[in-house]
Amino acid sequence: MATTTNTGEPTNTAEGAPAYAPEHEPRMQWAKHAPEVYKAMVRLDAAAGQGLDSRLRELVKIRASQLNHCAFCLDMHTKDALAAGESVERIVQLAAWEESRHFYSEKELAAIELTEAVTVLTDGFVPDEVYERAAAHFDEAELAQLIASITVINAWNRFGVTTRAVPGHYTPGQYK
Repeated sequence: MATTTNTGEPTNTAEGAPAYAPEHEPRMQWAKHAPEVYKAMVRLDAAAGQGLDSRLRELVKIRASQLNHCAFCLDMHTKDALAAGESVERIVQLAAWEESRHFYSEKELAAIELTEAVTVLTDGFVPDEVYERAAAHFDEAELAQLIASITVINAWNRFGVTTRAVPGHYTPGQYK
């Protein structure tokens, strides 16, 4: 039975915790209905990540997911980043990385900036100076993998957002 606190907030009297909005239902389980596409995406994701630092890759996935408003991917990749040893502070600051540059290396900043340029193509194209900054910190093979990783997380985000994938149930490494 729900009651309210002296501040007027709803609580669940059984636990004394705040009552939260109900969890939404996903529109569909797309992986169930398109299993070959899902398997191909998993293989593409694994191939795209080869040769990249796992913490850097998770930062890129988190930033793209923030920009694309993919709650499911944010849940997954923040948990995977923490499991890979990333700090809560750097994950939290990622949403305001331009004002929090001192939390990241120049290489990470170049990757984050490239992630934004590739993700938000409605602003135009990937500017030469953004690409050149990334190219200065990554050799060509690593840069190709980074671009592939950014592209793949954007595809995952679109599946998650379109089908309203439900965040909150992922455990680190669940899909690896």
